[in-house]
Amino acid sequence: MNKLSRTLSIGAIAGALALTGGMAAASQPAGDPTPAPSPRTQPSGMVKALADSLGVSVAEAERKLDRQTAQQETLERLGRSGVPTRSAYFDAKGTLTVDVATARQAAEVEAAGLAARIPARAPSALEGIKAELDRLAEKKLPVGVESWHVDPVGNKVVVTVRDTADATSRAFVAAARSHGPAVTVETSTDDAPQATAAISPGSKMNINTPDVNGGYCSVGFGARDQQGRQYLATAGHCIKGLDTLYFSGSSFAKGTQTRFAHGYDSVDMGIAAISSGNSVTTAVGGWGVVSNTPVRGAQRAAVGSTVCKSGATTKWTCGTISSYNHSVTYTDPGQPRTLVKGLAKSSVCIHKGDSGGAWITNQGQAQGVTSGSSDLSCDGSFGSGASWMQPLDDLLRYYGLTLNTAS
Repeated sequence: MNKLSRTLSIGAIAGALALTGGMAAASQPAGDPTPAPSPRTQPSGMVKALADSLGVSVAEAERKLDRQTAQQETLERLGRSGVPTRSAYFDAKGTLTVDVATARQAAEVEAAGLAARIPARAPSALEGIKAELDRLAEKKLPVGVESWHVDPVGNKVVVTVRDTADATSRAFVAAARSHGPAVTVETSTDDAPQATAAISPGSKMNINTPDVNGGYCSVGFGARDQQGRQYLATAGHCIKGLDTLYFSGSSFAKGTQTRFAHGYDSVDMGIAAISSGNSVTTAVGGWGVVSNTPVRGAQRAAVGSTVCKSGATTKWTCGTISSYNHSVTYTDPGQPRTLVKGLAKSSVCIHKGDSGGAWITNQGQAQGVTSGSSDLSCDGSFGSGASWMQPLDDLLRYYGLTLNTAS
């Protein structure tokens, strides 16, 4: 195919680099706590993966996704009316709960059919604690601390520690614990998080080489600026050298901006200018597991939502979003440790080579691009991983881009 007319399927081309207090109870609306979902056609692969993982029938899994979709749509409408939605989450029963600040907001949420909670600790207060820990880590990285984030369900900040053999990590943990019950410190036995890049055979978006056997990263989403110029939204570590990107031996894009650098405080986002005659399609590749999923928007999914990702190594894998705004210490062999902020954590399985790949919900809402993992031995089944992704809405906002969507 002539390189000036070819089109790249999102996620179907991919690859890797040569690196490796108490709380208030939620109030429930009267009657059925959620809007009655209308029958929908869910992606069959996502439904089957969910059914297998939960040990339920395909029909039950589809009803769960339908209900989740209906509640997400209600949440989006509430957000447009001014209700804060960033701290929304699905509870154990599958009900979408929204943390609000006032009784008036709670009444509005309940009237819409969702559950509302006025938490003991305001989300802004918890974000303040998390920001304080970020500033402490920016001064000197606590290498024994894996990550820290706000847990909206538990209404607290969670700090995950691998070891505290060094004084900096011990001081960091002590500072976290000084906030009392607002912070929980837990111990991790997972591997140190790594940016998910590697050398692997298969379809690739090669980095700085036309050699299809070279280092590669997975393709993310297409977006445009106000002048209509086309860009690839990707993980910053995939283009940390503002690299040239190749597909099937021919260049199609060139890195223009990245916020990732080993050994420095980073955000794992970047963009590459797509060269004339090339484009990224508006349907995420399903790798034969599901049909390609059209991109409909970039509405952020609530904590607890089901999400799937497309990437070169593990292909199509799914899981749930567990939290947002993680700060993580990445450890890549041969590189200095790196503090990466602003990530979302999930149970989606990813391996080296999936970096930059597209994450999307069953209703076609683009969520982010693959960043890293602390479990590179997951088997690809639903919810078997421990991974992080760079939220797409933050990336688009930072670079002033508009997501390309299916017509």
